[in-house]
Amino acid sequence: MASAISKWLVDPTRNPLARLHMKTIGNRLKKYGLRHDDLYDPMYELDVKEALNRLPREIVDARNQRLKRAMDLSMKHDYLPEDLQAMQTPFRTYLQEMLALVKRENAEREALGALPLYQRTLP
Repeated sequence: MASAISKWLVDPTRNPLARLHMKTIGNRLKKYGLRHDDLYDPMYELDVKEALNRLPREIVDARNQRLKRAMDLSMKHDYLPEDLQAMQTPFRTYLQEMLALVKRENAEREALGALPLYQRTLP
């Protein structure tokens, strides 16, 4: 019962509030020319860093370019022109499949009892 309600809450095709939230986030990302996957921080989660290392160089370069452009626009207190905003695709993913693969590999490694490839230590 609780899982059905939680699925309904986050599904934009069934919940109008989730649809409104997704539209709002999409509009904000379009203003800076970002994609949702660009918001993942490789310094915060090491699985994201590993997934980015496995992606082709062109995709990572495009991600870095989008992030630089967004920082530049933010510093200038400006947005992308309307014609460029219309061309943006904020929910087109490029990182999710590789991130899921890295997480599956880590779960399999842990299930087999192997040592983790990397361990995070906080200073």
